[in-house]
This record gives sequence, structure tokens and C-alpha cells, in this order.
Amino acid sequence: MNKLNILRAALLTATLLTLPAAYAATMTEADYKAGKTRISADYKTDKAACASQAANAKDICIEVAKAKEKVALAELEHGYTGKAADRTKVLVAKAESAYAVAKERCDDQAGNAKDVCVMEAKAIEVKALADAKMGQEIGEAKKDAATEKRDADYKVAVEKCDAMAGDAKSSCVAAAKTKFGQN
Repeated sequence: MNKLNILRAALLTATLLTLPAAYAATMTEADYKAGKTRISADYKTDKAACASQAANAKDICIEVAKAKEKVALAELEHGYTGKAADRTKVLVAKAESAYAVAKERCDDQAGNAKDVCVMEAKAIEVKALADAKMGQEIGEAKKDAATEKRDADYKVAVEKCDAMAGDAKSSCVAAAKTKFGQN
């Protein structure tokens, strides 16, 4: 059970550390390709290191290597695109990876202890996935609110333009359209 508490803390820390990365600048295509190459090489190295282990320790090691690769690829994609959807994919990858590793660690146990271990790991994954979904919905709500605010500001600007006439009115409306991204 102590390992599960450590896993919970690690998952929470990883999630919190991801939040500032959401605002990171995007990278160049060359950096992206180099990152993919580095992640692939790291995965191969990590997987090769597992060969010296046996039984469930080897399975855990391989699962950790897969999890590390999955999360690194998701983080790389988010760093490249900077999209909110990719940030959510990072959180999902972390949750799924943490679950896969925890489930594999549960194989060391037997009977009811194993069942409890698997259920706790699944509960942590479900909570993390729910948090990722909630973050996605909040991001979409903020985007919708920003659009509504921009539209309202545009309507006010056009209304101010109505006080003008002729070319002044036309240029005022055109400036408002440009400023508020209207077509």
C-alpha cells in the first residue's frame, strides 16, 4: 500500500508540473524531429536495460519504459503544437501510464491484496482522467467566453461607428472588423 501512496504523490506532482508546460512556446520542426529521435533512442536503451531482470521485475521495467516513452511523446507533441488538446493528451498519457505501471506492480501480490491494489490503481487512473477531462472542458469554456466577449466588444465598436457617416463610418467599421477578428 505504501507504494500506491508514492504512486499517488508522483501522479499528483507530475500533473502539477505539467501545468506550467501548457504555456510553453512551440518548438521548431527540427527540434521536434530531434526530440522524437531522442525519445525513441531512450526507449530502446531503457528496454534493453530490462533484459538483465527476471520475472515480474522485468515486466515492470518494460512497462516503465513504455510509460516513459508514451508520456515523453505526448509532451513533445504538446511542446510542438502548443494546443490545449495536446495538453489534455499529456494528462491522459500520464494517467494511463501510471495505471499500467501500478497494475504491473500489483502482480507481485496475491489474493485480495492484489485485487485491492488493482482497484486502487484503477481509481487513481479514473480520477486523473476525470481531472484531465475537467481541464479540457474548462479550457473550452474559457475559449467560448473569450469569443463571446470579443463579439460583444465588436458590437459596441460598430455601434460607435454608427454615429459617423460616409467614409469615416466605413473605415471605422473596417477597423473594428480587423481589431475584433470579424469577417
